[in-house]
Amino acid sequence: MILFFSGTGNSRYCAHMLARLLDDECRDVFHLIREGIAGEFVSGKPWVFVAPTYGWQLPRVFESMIRSSSFSGSRDAYFVMTCGEDIGNASAYNRKLCQEKGLHDRGTLPVVMPENYVAMFSVPGPEEAAQIVAAARPTLERGAALIRAGQEFPHHKAGFVDKLKSGPVNTLFYRFLVKAKAFTVSDACISCGKCQKDCPLGNIRMEGGRPVWGKQCTHCMACICGCPAQAIEYGRASRGKPRYQCPDEQA
Repeated sequence: MILFFSGTGNSRYCAHMLARLLDDECRDVFHLIREGIAGEFVSGKPWVFVAPTYGWQLPRVFESMIRSSSFSGSRDAYFVMTCGEDIGNASAYNRKLCQEKGLHDRGTLPVVMPENYVAMFSVPGPEEAAQIVAAARPTLERGAALIRAGQEFPHHKAGFVDKLKSGPVNTLFYRFLVKAKAFTVSDACISCGKCQKDCPLGNIRMEGGRPVWGKQCTHCMACICGCPAQAIEYGRASRGKPRYQCPDEQA
């Protein structure tokens, strides 16, 4: 069974493609995370966890969902993590998570997809983004072939910088950067409520037809990247940058 968490669509695209290649069930855990529900999953096929990379680890909200859920049937677990460049030492943390859950870690596959973290990094335009998505397909095909054959994903030996990114930098990322207070909305807002609907933590409420952010934010960028009017900014960091959201039709 393929379980995925998607902020701006990259992991949804990867999960749906893997589901087609493996002829397997694909489930979005959005509602479990938003409602704080522990999942009860049963599958005779390997577990495939698909998620974006936040601070060179799994998103903490996705990790918490896995930790609180039960998994019956297969004990094999694969991780597929979308990233703008690399996943650091994320595989080591995924291995520890598997040990906690009594699962057999079969490796972590990084899949480079278009960058969407407009709060910090540059974001590709539509043409470049489409090229990056197309280039990711062979990686997913190879990953699916390994899962089908019951083989492990290739192991990447983490270096000092990888360990630094997924360790101290991840801690600092959540402590100092993962906050919602920098989000603002302009008069271009059309009061559609899409940002409220798309927030995986229910952190956005509409007041007077405009979004207001609370304190529970995971920096998925679903609100800012999914705004149809491009009315949302993240301080000065997002100004002038394209907004990227993997189209549903690509999945």
